[in-house]
Amino acid sequence: MDYLPFNTVGLSVDGVDRFYTTHIALKNKFTISPTGHIDFHLEQFGVFKDYTLLSTRGSFVIKQCDNDCYVLFIEAHFNHRDKGHIHTTEHIEYQVWALAYLKKDFGRVLIRPETLADKLIEIIHPVEVDFKEDKAFSDTFYVLVNDHEKAVTGIDRNFRNAIMDVRGDDFVIEIVEHTLLIGSTKPISAEKAIYLAEFIERVAATC
Repeated sequence: MDYLPFNTVGLSVDGVDRFYTTHIALKNKFTISPTGHIDFHLEQFGVFKDYTLLSTRGSFVIKQCDNDCYVLFIEAHFNHRDKGHIHTTEHIEYQVWALAYLKKDFGRVLIRPETLADKLIEIIHPVEVDFKEDKAFSDTFYVLVNDHEKAVTGIDRNFRNAIMDVRGDDFVIEIVEHTLLIGSTKPISAEKAIYLAEFIERVAATC
């Protein structure tokens, strides 16, 4: 096995294999290199608020002409109460996320695939942003914002098209002003890393 450009201390054999396989898949498709120690300020994102501990095991930059983007290998700790049990136990998950710095200020934005529950709640208490000129997008994704003007300016046709091309129904996008994060809480995989990298590369080039 080649040199592993991420922290493997405490990882199981399966964890090391997942990281290694995912790294090789990314390396074969993109021009990536380790970032070194960069603080991406992940604590500002609401998607991580329920974790008791969050650390970056490795991060990689995808070099572009005018706007680099990043793929992050994350270790997340959280407490979980199994059915029928009183006490909680700590669980650890290894996840892959992608991050880019955007030219526009989007305010705070949350985008995820829309569920049936979202559609029912929206009938009674409409809170999400809809794009009347793009019904396919609005029917597919649930969009919450804190600054309507900034959000609709940033979420233009090119941005919406990029999101529509993301494969999978378990991802979430969170934007805090100029910083976009996309990923899911599902375990790390090479396939997931590839489509997240494709998305973040496209967004970084156009937004």
